[in-house]
Amino acid sequence: MGTDGGTSEKVPNERLTSWFQRSGWSKGELARQVNRRARELGAHHISTDTSRVRRWLDGEQPREPIPRILSELFSERFGCVVGIEDLGLRSARQSAAVSGIDLPWAGRQTVALINEFSRSDLMLGRRGFLGTSLSVSAGPALIEPMQRWLVPTSADGPAPAPQETAGGARIIALPTAQGPGGGGQRRNGLSVPELELLEHTTAEFRAWDAQCGGGLRRKAVVGQLHEVTDLLQENHPEPVRRRLFRITAELSELAGWMSYDIGLQPTAQKYFVLALHAAKESGDRPLGAFILSQMSRQMIHLGRAEDALELIHLAQYGSREGATARTQAMLHAIEARAYATMGASPKCVRAARAAEETFSDAGPADRDPPWIRFFTEAELRSENAHSYRDLAYIAGRSPAYISLARPEMERAVQLFAQECESQGNGGYQRSYALNLIGMASVHLLDRDPEAAVGRAGQAIALARRLRSERVNTRLRKTSANALRDFGELSAVRGLSERLTAELPESEAVRAC
Repeated sequence: MGTDGGTSEKVPNERLTSWFQRSGWSKGELARQVNRRARELGAHHISTDTSRVRRWLDGEQPREPIPRILSELFSERFGCVVGIEDLGLRSARQSAAVSGIDLPWAGRQTVALINEFSRSDLMLGRRGFLGTSLSVSAGPALIEPMQRWLVPTSADGPAPAPQETAGGARIIALPTAQGPGGGGQRRNGLSVPELELLEHTTAEFRAWDAQCGGGLRRKAVVGQLHEVTDLLQENHPEPVRRRLFRITAELSELAGWMSYDIGLQPTAQKYFVLALHAAKESGDRPLGAFILSQMSRQMIHLGRAEDALELIHLAQYGSREGATARTQAMLHAIEARAYATMGASPKCVRAARAAEETFSDAGPADRDPPWIRFFTEAELRSENAHSYRDLAYIAGRSPAYISLARPEMERAVQLFAQECESQGNGGYQRSYALNLIGMASVHLLDRDPEAAVGRAGQAIALARRLRSERVNTRLRKTSANALRDFGELSAVRGLSERLTAELPESEAVRAC
């Protein structure tokens, strides 16, 4: 029978049974998939059969790594995170650590983990490689370790030489006594101009991501992150150390965001978690809140609205004293997105209104850090428009929420178009594309397929210049919805044909 059994329970596992029945799998098929995944993990002692699956459904608690394998299989089947607890199973206490989430909150370990993870990503980060060695954490396994972000802990010369790397980007390798990129001690310490150059490079990477999508220069960001963690292994005065940790946090967050944008979800989450650890070492709580907001966005994308809400509330609580009005407005807007995904209409509207009111207080005197300057009026209107649109979907094409979503989305599209036009091929090209798709989805809700086709067609033209799996996926979903509801129209069929011809999936899913 094998050694994959566990403790017996008398109460049938209704949660696991529900997921199993909806999957369409037979007991034999699930057993075969568990065995195959176990072999991939090196757990050759696992030998599951139909009788064992039946016992799990009857309430038997399997031993590790079966709960983790089942979580991964059902997550892949349904396209959202299905946590171990969601299956009515008990996870081992070390499961969060195994998945790379429950890490020690200490500076030296943070530096070592980021250095090793970025090195592995650079060397072995072909699409799916790191993803198969990681899994996306959710539920208590994710939220409980992140809550420790708020627990106080004790803090554990010549011109820089640019180096070419992936995507034509330039990595700043600051010289040491052993030469560029070496591991020796710096002759004269790390100068202010050198720190400023690293910060400028990070801002440049962020602009490239908004313009081109996450797939084009992700490796360049990871390479720069690895270089900065090399610097952090040297001794620095406390102000320099904190500044380096802040740069590290921003680069790790950006590496996570780019990974998320191209569909590498486990890799993205690991970078986000490491970024939060670095932000804690820097003492920058607003930056930590921003990182938590990115994690919240990812959970919304993966269908885990409750987790998203927990993360954004943690961000709001932790940054309540130091965040600027612009940052607070962004957090309210993501909170509204989480409530919308849950169908909590009154709370969603309240959070969206709070975002508008708080944003009106933002001004130059706030001295917003570079990482939040993207949150313009266009972004505010975009977030609120998507919240109202989601409420309209959940409420069965509610005219009231469509009437709220339409003007907000139209204004967001207009503002992004103006910004992109003023900067030529620069600006927030990806945000513009995503809002064109959002506008198309609102038109579909409003039963105006011709207008939807027009906006989606504009988005396809932009998507061809981007490397964003997120844009491509949303285009395909919008096209599929149009075909489902208005497939008799030639314009709708033409949109689907154009999407297939101009953005074939084999190209859209290419890794960086």
